[in-house]
Amino acid sequence: MAEPATVVREWLADNEVEYDETAPGMFSFGLPGERKLSTPVRVDVGPHALGVHAFVCRNPDENHARVHRWLLEKNLKLYGVAFAIDHHGDIYLDARLPLSSATPEDLDRILGTVLATADDSFNTILELGFASSIRKEWEWRIARGESTRNLEAFRGWLEAGSSEEDRPDA
Repeated sequence: MAEPATVVREWLADNEVEYDETAPGMFSFGLPGERKLSTPVRVDVGPHALGVHAFVCRNPDENHARVHRWLLEKNLKLYGVAFAIDHHGDIYLDARLPLSSATPEDLDRILGTVLATADDSFNTILELGFASSIRKEWEWRIARGESTRNLEAFRGWLEAGSSEEDRPDA
């Protein structure tokens, strides 16, 4: 069986993922998404475990209890990773796996879960935790005739004038 760090290096190369190995067995890279354009990920190959850490979103501006509840409910449905919050309140996906998980198949599965979860969850987290900022930005752009293209995902509730409680994903 190949050394776990070698397996990670080969997986990254085989999947054409550019990475930095900031220390032996510590890999930093980004996974490209659609809603969240890039999810920064760090994979740590330790002496006893494989750690996966992915930044999802900064500390929400508002509605912390609702955001945290949504994250905890989402954790019940995830494979191998869970949402976590650091001491700044920033949101991450995190996993600690046995070194035996350092196989191409398990890396596909866990990093695929990280990418899909970060990407699928991003707009909901923004809606729940940054609704006031999104609304202000929308109104500012409309008033000045600026493009709202990067706010299109929120158009429905912004144009309807609905509160965050009325949104379906809330």
